[in-house]
Amino acid sequence: MEIYLEHLLEEVPFYQWIILAVLLLLFFVQMYYYIRYYNGIIRYSKKISDNKIQYERKLNPVSVIICAQNEAENLESFLPSVLNQDYPQFEVIVVNDGSTDQTSDLLERLDKQYKNLYHTFLPMDAKYTSRKKMCLTVGIKAAKYEHLLLLDADCEPVSKDWIHKMMENYTAGTDVVLGYSKCCVENNFIGKIIRYDSITSAIRYMGFALCGKAYEGVARNLSYKKELFFKNKGFSSHLNLISGDDNLFIQDIATPSNVKVEFSPKSITLNHRNETSTSFFYQKDIQLQTIKEYKKNILFSISVENTSRVLFYLLFTLLIILFAISQEWILAGCTFLLFLIRYFTQLNTIRKSAVLLSEAPFALLIPILDLFLPLMSLYILTIGKIGRKEETMWR
Repeated sequence: MEIYLEHLLEEVPFYQWIILAVLLLLFFVQMYYYIRYYNGIIRYSKKISDNKIQYERKLNPVSVIICAQNEAENLESFLPSVLNQDYPQFEVIVVNDGSTDQTSDLLERLDKQYKNLYHTFLPMDAKYTSRKKMCLTVGIKAAKYEHLLLLDADCEPVSKDWIHKMMENYTAGTDVVLGYSKCCVENNFIGKIIRYDSITSAIRYMGFALCGKAYEGVARNLSYKKELFFKNKGFSSHLNLISGDDNLFIQDIATPSNVKVEFSPKSITLNHRNETSTSFFYQKDIQLQTIKEYKKNILFSISVENTSRVLFYLLFTLLIILFAISQEWILAGCTFLLFLIRYFTQLNTIRKSAVLLSEAPFALLIPILDLFLPLMSLYILTIGKIGRKEETMWR
């Protein structure tokens, strides 16, 4: 053994030891994130099973707010599932954003059928950077009730207990409830990327929220109190941005103790948006522009995880090649062992979390998708910007 150690010290170049040491550091950084944050909903699920999480028995009246722009087909398909929720007292407010399709006629017809449906509109000639934020503002101002629940027009609840499951989280001190929205996509490569991104994003923002660092939600399934909206002066701090209504706003109103998460099967919504590679690319571009406005501690935490992840893959590959060339198989085996420990930790976390989120689990594609997303983000922020005009977007 001593002879082999002497051989390693003499034959293995010093720079390779440095790379190995950096890889080990990156390994521990990655393990910290998975154990501390990304296992959050798994730990929370265990607490629920052990009856350690309290729920509110008194169900508060709710205002469900839906913004729609040329969504007549989706509203006709999915709005009844919202209006027919099994909940004692709620209203549904649809804000029509200058639609030129049959949205107005549909809402007029449904208005006669459902007493709990209300609709208003935002004129098409109104000029705002984010019409979505202005639509939400109009809907919130029109809401009768203190508790708000947001949903997109191309989404539907998976059950009649959706409102119930979200609202029972409003125990004393709770002001915000983060839900999950499942993407209905094709089972091709881009569909797997979108679904993986959706799952891992939820694992991250829910995990951070459970550690008292809430910074994001999804407008397709999100609830907060109207009081916080007006206390925060609405979306005024980021009206110059297209997005931010479901992340920057949550960042503004969240405290270490006023946010809860909900991911039970009956609380999930289904997103039927026809997502393509182009639209997904653009959505990520908008998201990355918004992330720049995150609080420094959150931005730092996200950046450290993403950077350490990419560097881990790169240095792992480099060391395997170097050790294979020099035939240092024991060092190559130790390096590969680090990769396997991280992979199986990640696999276990994502598979269990996916099941909790009512998603199909991932396995062999995880390393590819895990590396693809941060590299795609890097491309969008650098090369992808060249020659591309700035666009505006409703969502």
